[in-house]
Amino acid sequence: MSQTQIAQEINDRPTKPALLRGARGRCPACGEGKLFSKYLKVNDSCPSCGEELHHQRADDGPAYLTILLVSHLGTPLLMAIFMMYRPSPMTLLLSFSIGAIVASLALLPVVKGGFVGVQWARRMHGFGDTRRSNPREDGAAGPADIALSAQ
Repeated sequence: MSQTQIAQEINDRPTKPALLRGARGRCPACGEGKLFSKYLKVNDSCPSCGEELHHQRADDGPAYLTILLVSHLGTPLLMAIFMMYRPSPMTLLLSFSIGAIVASLALLPVVKGGFVGVQWARRMHGFGDTRRSNPREDGAAGPADIALSAQ
């Protein structure tokens, strides 16, 4: 298999549309089916196109990124409000604690969907694994075999 064929096979799933579909809570493959069956539970397969989604391995990544986003957005806002209005410490603590919790709960499914979309587009963790679905008769290693052996 030539380098251009390998690059074409890898790039036939554009990352940006898959990330945006996942962030909207839709299947990264078709953009139609629901990605989540519950708040953060990813469907095993897309109800619309049948794409298998059980391969996803988002784990703690979305939580870390959500915390990073909320803290980096909340800290300058906290400082600005403190400097402009000088609220009592208890008011500041309660309002920003509730705000951080609400923002985190709102962002977490968006970030997790984006993670699943990127994993699908980049064929990570079994998405598009040709060894299981289409084994080669000649026994030669294909691009998916090479990528998996490097992990």
